[in-house]
Amino acid sequence: MGNFQLEDFAAGWIGGAASVIVGYPLDTVKTRLQAGVGYGNTFNCIRMVYKRESVFGFFKGMSFPLASVAVYNSVVFGVFSNTERFLSRHRCEEPETGPGRSLSDLLLASMVAGVISVGLGGPVDLIKIRLQMQTQPFREANHGLKTRAVALGEQAAYQGPIHCIATIVRTEGLAGLYRGASAMLLRDIPGYCLYFIPYVFLSEWITPEACTGPSPYAVWLAGGIAGAISWGTATPMDVVKSRLQADGVYLNRYSGVLDCISQSYRQEGLKVFFRGLTVNAVRGFPMSAAMFLGYELSLKALRTHTVTSP
Repeated sequence: MGNFQLEDFAAGWIGGAASVIVGYPLDTVKTRLQAGVGYGNTFNCIRMVYKRESVFGFFKGMSFPLASVAVYNSVVFGVFSNTERFLSRHRCEEPETGPGRSLSDLLLASMVAGVISVGLGGPVDLIKIRLQMQTQPFREANHGLKTRAVALGEQAAYQGPIHCIATIVRTEGLAGLYRGASAMLLRDIPGYCLYFIPYVFLSEWITPEACTGPSPYAVWLAGGIAGAISWGTATPMDVVKSRLQADGVYLNRYSGVLDCISQSYRQEGLKVFFRGLTVNAVRGFPMSAAMFLGYELSLKALRTHTVTSP
């Protein structure tokens, strides 16, 4: 096989779909906690969403990320794996016989994946959050502020993903699809470093030396721990990103990252940047465990099929 391997992209797609299915309900809770108002804590948020919108409220806007996040993760995992393989091959002629995986290679590959993730994932995240947040009661959310959408009252702003995209492009231009992209960049570059690097070293540490590769249990555990670490540490900038992306459903409150940080701190104090920390870490484990397990198992199956095919 050459440097570039398409199997990584296909396996990333399967893992991405698995992670969305497993983690979406808690992702909705996380978004409501970070960008909404009136939720005291995680359990109160769950109770209020269920009371107001039934169980379907936890799956608002799921169809769009299920279709798009799988593609997004396919590219992120494919870019990370192929970039690391490229760097490793140029570091030593035969990377398989080299002195293990280099931290510098993993770091640079993670940073590249983080940058790519914003280019693809920014609009996906924006649409997901707008659809998750549009059922936030209007008067409660806006504290009597006058906006261009007062007449909407508590009606949903968007009829679905396509209508949401069309509305944003019409009212904010194409640049509107990348609202919050700078905050996402500040979240994802360190976030992916704390995602891929712990996974690689934890899975290698858990796997006995006699084994040629990590077992499904090692992949599941290492992936889950890496996800909890990554999402937990990313929470402060995730709060800023969520608020910037949710901003615009009914009004525009923030002019940018610094303004969002300033207003949020002034109104709610330092603790606001840790809203959703618990649910982020908790949801990070099953989501990432499913992601890495789906990725590794499908990658192994794809490579076995490639080797055995005539």
